[in-house]
Amino acid sequence: MIARLIALALLCVSFAGSSPSYAASAWPERPLTIVVPWPPGGVADFVARVVGQKIAGPLGQSVVIENRPGAGTNIGSAYVAHAKPDGYTLLLASSNNVVNKFLFRNMPYDPIKSFVPISLLVDVPNILVVNPTVPAKTIAELISYAKMHPNELTYASAGNGSPAHLAAEKFKAMTGVKIRDITYKGASPAVTDLMGGFVSMMFTNVPASLGAIQSGRLRALGIGSTTRAAVLPNVPTIAEAGVPGYQASAWYGLMAPAGTPVGVIARLQQALAAVRTPAVQQVLHQRGTDPVVSVPEVLQKQLQTDLRTYGPLIKTIGITLQ
Repeated sequence: MIARLIALALLCVSFAGSSPSYAASAWPERPLTIVVPWPPGGVADFVARVVGQKIAGPLGQSVVIENRPGAGTNIGSAYVAHAKPDGYTLLLASSNNVVNKFLFRNMPYDPIKSFVPISLLVDVPNILVVNPTVPAKTIAELISYAKMHPNELTYASAGNGSPAHLAAEKFKAMTGVKIRDITYKGASPAVTDLMGGFVSMMFTNVPASLGAIQSGRLRALGIGSTTRAAVLPNVPTIAEAGVPGYQASAWYGLMAPAGTPVGVIARLQQALAAVRTPAVQQVLHQRGTDPVVSVPEVLQKQLQTDLRTYGPLIKTIGITLQ
């Protein structure tokens, strides 16, 4: 990982130096805003605040985090898509930006054409947690109970196409269980209701649920990554716990409105070196995220991969278009 980050950092320097429109003295001249299309308190909000704080120093300007949740991230994403392409308004993007293309008939932006990629930031595996009142302490017990009581259990999600929704529907498709979806505007209010017993379970992320898991307010049954999480070594992967081949994770990255000058993107790339330091990487790791700060081309490739992946997946699991 360290070698990869060093190589990416060197590539970033090369990228910045090759930009004919780069003018360090001209930009930025005022504070920047990172729009987070989720409510405060979730992993996206956490990542944006860490990144915003760290790049503020190299840029010489403060970075404001603005939460604009709703419509499966479309509200915040559309706001950035239509913002002036001057680098002062950025988007904390995710796989939702591609997934929504297959869910909404009338998209207010194009997930590829409306933005220019800046960098991947983190990968975040989903983790299956249940309220302690659910009579299941393992994945196998949960599957058995759900089959014996179809549609009794409920799962929380942040809406159609959210990582939590896709992870749960993939789990249902692979195990044949029937569990009802209860929709929220973000991970934070969903986890709150899960702890209160208003819903049975959720495919959330480690940052949003770690404290509740450690305190016993939630029970973790399995994680959606290919390996166990360092912060929860006793929690098996869902694949090893009885659902072979299961994997579910989300990514978060930074994008700007299409038309943003190449020199501005290069300047932001240089500032992201502050996020690649071991100390910041450790902060991100401790919250259950996997840092993958990259060059723009890596995020562009991720977007193209998602386009090829989520269309067939959404069709297969039968998610209704909105």
